Amino acid sequence: MKILVVNAGSSSLKYQLYDMSDESVLAKGRVERIGMDTAILVHEPTDKPEVKEVSEILDHNVAIKKVVDILLHPVSGVIASIDEIEAVGHRVVQGGDLYSESVLVTNEVKNGIKSLFDLAPLHNPPHIMGINACETNMPGVPQVVVFDTAFHATMPDKVFMYPLPLRLYKKHKVRRYGFHGTSHYYVSKVAAEMLDKPVEDSKIITCHIGNGGSVTAVWGGKSYDTSMGMTPLEGLMMGTRSGDIDPAIVPFVMGKEGLSLNEVNFMLNKHSGLQAISGGSSDMREIEKGMLEGDKNCKLAYEMYEYRIRKQIGAYVAAMNGVDAIVFTAGVGENAAGLRENILSQLTWLGVDVDPELNKIRSGDPRVITKPDSRVKVMVIPTNEELVIARDTLKIVSNTLVNQ
Repeated sequence: MKILVVNAGSSSLKYQLYDMSDESVLAKGRVERIGMDTAILVHEPTDKPEVKEVSEILDHNVAIKKVVDILLHPVSGVIASIDEIEAVGHRVVQGGDLYSESVLVTNEVKNGIKSLFDLAPLHNPPHIMGINACETNMPGVPQVVVFDTAFHATMPDKVFMYPLPLRLYKKHKVRRYGFHGTSHYYVSKVAAEMLDKPVEDSKIITCHIGNGGSVTAVWGGKSYDTSMGMTPLEGLMMGTRSGDIDPAIVPFVMGKEGLSLNEVNFMLNKHSGLQAISGGSSDMREIEKGMLEGDKNCKLAYEMYEYRIRKQIGAYVAAMNGVDAIVFTAGVGENAAGLRENILSQLTWLGVDVDPELNKIRSGDPRVITKPDSRVKVMVIPTNEELVIARDTLKIVSNTLVNQ
């Protein structure tokens, strides 16, 4: 079965086409600047040259049509007929407490996703646009939605509830949901296999560290706690997000600076974090470079960032009463060897004994970076959220066909 995986944003769209007979990627790509007459399609077919096109793409429907056309192209394409695409899998950020697992798309499911717009106003609306565009361009092809929040549905109520009036939860569903769930699920599963112990006996801390970042305590193969909350703003200091702050800062700053609620929300999400402290950059590579050149702001940003990740790891060791493995994944987690070393050098009390040479190795394969006698294993595992989406889509569509 060939499955198209789609991740639709407000002005961009990413895709990968899988052949699930061997889980190989036939092609991948992205559409950027949707809504403009200078939109860009970048198509990367496996074993063929990359294709880049600039054209008018005013909405998601046209974007998906462009993707289908390039997949069918006689030179750059990888399939001969649209009928070869037997299913489509979509990433959806927010499933709320409606969806604790991936589901087949129906009108009821689409209405459910729409009902969660208030919880994810920047993400769920374009996801619906992507689903509708696929329905238009590939009529009759089954679609599956895979929720970022689903893996965290196993959190106990003492973890996901906030100490706020209960009516806010009952009326408005104010609670912790967590995000990056597909990534945390994937790398924790790989880590458990690498530990060579029953997953139900494992305690793993997964660190998805990119421009956005979250840490999850995975206990017995299930999410027990995670650093992001009702929105992706809670938790770690991130590229442009503040992460945890005193909530009283919000009304204080609004009063002092004369900011509206939307303005202060924009500040916390888009003009805080590494970018705010470093003086302009949210890119860890640039911050490390600036720090080495003596930039005090970059040094402060780096140290704050590292400290908060390390503190979150320590909190989850306490939450699970121990840990077997710590996993680093995503752009920064997989590539910033210096950051990993600084974090791990302060976790020797846990029995972490990192191998400096193994830590420096850059590889696309999962690997252990601690010494053989380290009581806690530390791993670098490249994430693969698209593969999880493809696998869930295959499972659900296959089960549906069997039951028809």
